[in-house]
Amino acid sequence: MIRGITVAYGIYLVLPILLLVVGSGGSSWTNTILPTGLTGHWYADLWQDSSFRKAFTTSLIVALSTCLINTILAVPLAYSLYSGAGRRGSLAAKIVSAMPVAVPTITLGFGYIIVFNTDAMPWLGTLWLLIAAHAVHTLPYLTNTLLADLRHLDLGRFERAAATLGARPTQSFFGVVVPNLRQSLMSGLVMVAAISVGEFGLSNLLTSFQNRTYPVVLLQAFYGATGFACAATVILLLLASASALVSSTIMRRA
Repeated sequence: MIRGITVAYGIYLVLPILLLVVGSGGSSWTNTILPTGLTGHWYADLWQDSSFRKAFTTSLIVALSTCLINTILAVPLAYSLYSGAGRRGSLAAKIVSAMPVAVPTITLGFGYIIVFNTDAMPWLGTLWLLIAAHAVHTLPYLTNTLLADLRHLDLGRFERAAATLGARPTQSFFGVVVPNLRQSLMSGLVMVAAISVGEFGLSNLLTSFQNRTYPVVLLQAFYGATGFACAATVILLLLASASALVSSTIMRRA
């Protein structure tokens, strides 16, 4: 029974992906179960489409900026949660760090629209607001990854050893904590980049025509040629799969 459930789930998960791959190589796909003909020109058309190239570049800029912001914020946040476990205020910090995961992205997006579509702050549609939204949305994922590694490594004994040698708290943080978080930080950043590149809900609500991300342009492609949209989706799947593979490889080495 368990094997049957596993097989059914595998088919449910893999079948849409296989259909997308097949559709990206079909000449025509209209009211049929499978596409007809065989062609590779959809990928050539995708490469020549300036809107997709610009959207891909925008997604990379947003993802890299998100990773940079998360690196600056997540490491001290995870460390404060780890060192402040059981203290007053720790629960509030945990709620703040987990809130973007618990709150639906559409709620977060509407909140940004209300706040940043005013005369005082007319920043809706700007690239920096999109980057800030992605950073807020993905910060808990990196924070929780680092927090789990901190608990596993039990760095308290190393910090106490450093303190006995005269290291100040700042020196202990940068000399002991940060170097030991290299592997989990890299793995978490790969996950953050993958989430950012594939994120649609926030991007669709907050982006402008000039700053459309890859998933937003991808949705619009499905209103045109199906093969073209399938090819664009396959590229996004390859990026997500490569990110997941890199992340899992780093974690195994860690």
